[in-house]
Amino acid sequence: MARRDRRRRWRRALGGLVALAVAAVALPNAWAWAASSEHVTDHGADNDTATAPVAIVLGASVYPSGDPSPWLRYRLDVAADLYESGRVDAILVSGDNGQASYNEPIAMYEYLVSAGIPAEAIAVDYAGFDTYATCVRARDVFGVSEAILVSQDFHEARAVAVCRAVGVEASGVGDTHARASRTTWTYSWMRERGAVVKAAWDLLTDRTPLLGDRETSVDDAIAWTRAHREA
Repeated sequence: MARRDRRRRWRRALGGLVALAVAAVALPNAWAWAASSEHVTDHGADNDTATAPVAIVLGASVYPSGDPSPWLRYRLDVAADLYESGRVDAILVSGDNGQASYNEPIAMYEYLVSAGIPAEAIAVDYAGFDTYATCVRARDVFGVSEAILVSQDFHEARAVAVCRAVGVEASGVGDTHARASRTTWTYSWMRERGAVVKAAWDLLTDRTPLLGDRETSVDDAIAWTRAHREA
């Protein structure tokens, strides 16, 4: 009888732990979807009409050759389209340059310039080590208060929710190339669930990312574009 009671207690305890784990994942994700609702669109969709002073391109892998990976190229192509269509006046590329041998922002900058985007219209954030850091640095270092975030579609809810939570009026335009492979998209979507938990924890703890002095590069890029479009 005592052994049976112990087993019941263990099962209840295990069930409680499982319930807590599910809640720890489900609640942050529910928050991200709710916070980003009506602020995210797919690139090229009928409701893809948002405008903002600046598009922020979130970093992704760069090859040892310095070339952006395919998904990063897709993001940059979306940002280039937003600029060329007049929906943004500047592009802020934000990524990882934590090591001298690895530089996402420069690869992003060079790709955009090679695609015909004026160098003067591009600002560079070398310390966008994750989405939370990019959002906080956009606000505190680059003075961004309104932006369109550019990433893959499965990432947009987290990116928009985090940026809006730190005070940036953000909308998101998502690249949809990952949908071509159901397996790839599903795997990425599943990974994103854990990333949302980390982002929620960063917000709850008010984590301070690597910051620095106020930069005017985004302001300068916006002013340059507006002056040349009006000329």
